[in-house]
Amino acid sequence: MIEERGRVLSVDDGAVWVETVRRSTCGTCSARAGCGQHLLERLGSRGRQGFIRAISGEVHSIGDEVIIAIPESAVVRGSLWVYAVPLAGLFTGALLAQHAGLGEPGLIAAAFTGLAAGFGLVRWHSNTTRRDPALQPRVIRCSNTLH
Repeated sequence: MIEERGRVLSVDDGAVWVETVRRSTCGTCSARAGCGQHLLERLGSRGRQGFIRAISGEVHSIGDEVIIAIPESAVVRGSLWVYAVPLAGLFTGALLAQHAGLGEPGLIAAAFTGLAAGFGLVRWHSNTTRRDPALQPRVIRCSNTLH
């Protein structure tokens, strides 16, 4: 399980909205001098706080500190869908155009069409699995003394 600490902002029926603060490990990295992530960290990049809806079987109050978690398998499967499926569509479109004997402009157009189809497939998959409880973050612990 991948865990993250957060604070309850709002309570829904069977779920809570949690504010998390993203942390960076730039201070311990030896490559930080040439890293764009370190530069953004130093400049104080916006969007450091995330708002996540997490399933909860317990009753929580606004301001409670909680630990939320999501299974590693859900993150891996999601990453494969987001990255591999559009790339597979791009290469499939290009290979089909090449097999059909199209010229370079047709091959480029077919590759972009395949990429767009891959993104469409990812969106369809996202819409069909959006409410799957196995893929949702869950509150696993609650404590107002977490630090």
